[in-house]
Amino acid sequence: MERSKWILIITLAFLLATLPVTLRNLKSNLVIQCPYLGDVTNVILGKLEGWSLGNQLEVTEEKIGGIKALGPNLTTCHPSFGRDDLLVHCCPPAFETPVPYVDFLSPDPQSPVRVRRPAHLVDENYIAKYNKALSIMKSLPYDDPRSFARQANLHCLFCTGAYDQQNSNAPLSIHRTWLFFPWHRMMIYFHERIIGSLIGDDTFALPYWAWDIPEGMVIPDMYMNKNSSFFHTERDVSHFSPKIVDLNYAYERNLSPEEQLDTNLAFMYNQMVSGARKMELFMGCIYKAGEEGYCNAPGTVELAPHNTLHTWVGSNLNPGREDMGKFYSAARDPIFYAHHPNIDRLWEVWREIHQNQMDIKDPDWLDSFFFFYDENLKLVKVEVRDVLDITKLGYSYEQVDRPWMNKRPMPSVPPKLARQILKANENKLQLSSSNHVSSSDFRSHGRALDASLTVKVNRTRNHLTKSEKEEEEVIVVHGIEVKGDAYVKFDVYVNVADETIITPKFREFAGTFAHIPGGGEMMRRKTDLKLGVSELLEDLEADQDESIWITLLPRTASCSNVTIGGVRTEHIR
Repeated sequence: MERSKWILIITLAFLLATLPVTLRNLKSNLVIQCPYLGDVTNVILGKLEGWSLGNQLEVTEEKIGGIKALGPNLTTCHPSFGRDDLLVHCCPPAFETPVPYVDFLSPDPQSPVRVRRPAHLVDENYIAKYNKALSIMKSLPYDDPRSFARQANLHCLFCTGAYDQQNSNAPLSIHRTWLFFPWHRMMIYFHERIIGSLIGDDTFALPYWAWDIPEGMVIPDMYMNKNSSFFHTERDVSHFSPKIVDLNYAYERNLSPEEQLDTNLAFMYNQMVSGARKMELFMGCIYKAGEEGYCNAPGTVELAPHNTLHTWVGSNLNPGREDMGKFYSAARDPIFYAHHPNIDRLWEVWREIHQNQMDIKDPDWLDSFFFFYDENLKLVKVEVRDVLDITKLGYSYEQVDRPWMNKRPMPSVPPKLARQILKANENKLQLSSSNHVSSSDFRSHGRALDASLTVKVNRTRNHLTKSEKEEEEVIVVHGIEVKGDAYVKFDVYVNVADETIITPKFREFAGTFAHIPGGGEMMRRKTDLKLGVSELLEDLEADQDESIWITLLPRTASCSNVTIGGVRTEHIR
């Protein structure tokens, strides 16, 4: 009897010890290709697994396997805020009902390549074909996920925190992070294929608004025709053609066309070349699953021209410059589907500039996934790794010149003269005054940006070894807090001798912060701005200096609602 008792005890102990492994294997087998059932399974098995391990060990993704890939929990869709004062409902109908999905498959390599052309170069036949397809899409009922309204709400869903992450209560957002480029590529990819299928054309490709080259720096004509499906009433009519776009838009500067064009090209050089020499600076910060995994530091192109063009196009008669001026409503404007292909093209250009040396290898990024309906009304799970090669996706871009590549700016004042002016002014400046401070003179609650703010910053390393020269020196404006619901814009300059003449066309320009409010809880959190300045400091002959003067110039009145936690420099590999 005693022997049987011990055998039973040992058997039970063994079963309890092996139960976690058994449950994990069971979990992986039961999470079938239905996102909703998978979530229910996770909850049930998670409870059992937690019981088996006792109350002293909290079971998390990290402890189970360290996986921090992101994906939406489709059962958690809820109303979200498009503006602080506006609750929006972007959820698809009957989203609670389980919907089976299929894994993404690249198109047949033998199928025709879809060639995306500049919108200002497409012909009348193309415009008529696209107009017909868009008219059909706009006529589809809302319960059809291919309808234009449902397509537009995709952007609302993923940009306002309407979904929570899988296995977490943390909201999911695709802006200000390394998910910005791949998510928008996915959205445009499926939208393009749906458009083509509606007219039976498997060669159809969306146009791209080439606002980075002189010929494309106006709203394309096809979007100006009031009798077509491309026209949209919620736009700023003062920015209609022949008005040149302002890629660094904050307010109406009324520059001459030549001056605006020249400024735009110098600005593009900074955002694509000198300010984007490291992955994080261009792609945005690393975003891992879970509440603690969220970052808030957008890449150069996302801030501008992406955010700035959204705002420039949106109507000045609406409180948030809707439709393009707010993320919840932006995709209601057909020009959104020309704006984002150009963003996508610039991602390819940036990769080409760096010979694909800065492609992200992190499996948590590669494994992050989203769901989209395809042209056959199938719900498709697509991972970031699936969309990194546009050749495999079956589309390409018609090449255009890149005049901004040769627009490396010059200093507004010769560096030696600027240094003399800065040294002479340093003795006059009151470091405790409201607009001239040292990097150590930031209060615990930050400093208001209600006027220009100049900060003397001691550099972390001003004499670099050979290996350290491979690093990028970065200005970090950290702890940026924005209150209110207005568009916020400020520029950052280095060693400015004369604020009255400075613009982004000069070498002192380090970058910009362009904030589109809204987008849920994640977008209301404090933000960091990281700007690569190694090349800039060389051109200003300041790369050996022990300290530099960094000036934050407010460009919108709403900057009075902004506080800055501090300014520093650091190096990144």
